Amino acid sequence: MIMIFLGPPGSGKGTQAKSLAGQLGVPHISLGDLLRDEVKRGTEIGQQAKAHMAAGHLVPDELTIELAEKRISQSDCQKGFIFDGFPRSAAQADALDKMFAEKKLTLDRVVYFNVSEEETVKRLLLRAGIEGRADDNAAAIRTRFEVYERSTRPLIEHYSKMGKLLEIDAARSIEAIGRDLAEIGRN
Repeated sequence: MIMIFLGPPGSGKGTQAKSLAGQLGVPHISLGDLLRDEVKRGTEIGQQAKAHMAAGHLVPDELTIELAEKRISQSDCQKGFIFDGFPRSAAQADALDKMFAEKKLTLDRVVYFNVSEEETVKRLLLRAGIEGRADDNAAAIRTRFEVYERSTRPLIEHYSKMGKLLEIDAARSIEAIGRDLAEIGRN
C-alpha cells in the first residue's frame, strides 16, 4: 500500500501516518523528519535546508525530491509506505509521478486532511510547547500555512483528477480519524 497524506501543517497527518503505517507494517516517511535529521547531522542537504525551514518556507524541490527517492529506494519500502509532507508542490508531484513510473510503483490513495487555519495554528502552538520545535512559532506557522495554500493545495486537484483523492475532516478527534484511516487501509 502506497499512500500520500496531504494537508496543512498541524492537520494531524503525521500522527495518523505513524499510526496507520504501524498497522499496515509499512514505513511512515515524513520528509519534515528526514530534513530535520539532515539539519541535525549537519549534512550538505541539512545545511541548505536549515534557513528555509527556520523561515517557514518550503525547502527547494531538488533537495526534497532527492531525499524522497533515496528513502523509497530502501528495502523496507518494498511492501509500500506512507508519505507525510511530500509532495508539497506541483514540481514535486510531477517528479514523484515520474519516480513511481520508473520504479513501477502504484500510488493507491491520497488522503487530504481538511482543517481550518485557526485549528492548525492552535495545534502547532500546543505542539511547540510540548516538543520545543523552533519551526512552530506563530509567525512561521502563518507563513507555512500561506505557503501551503499557494504551493500544496493545488495538488488536491491533481490527485483528484487521477481518481486517488479521499478527503477527511481533520478537525475531528484523533480516534475518529484513525478509525476512518484504518478502514481506508483495509480497502
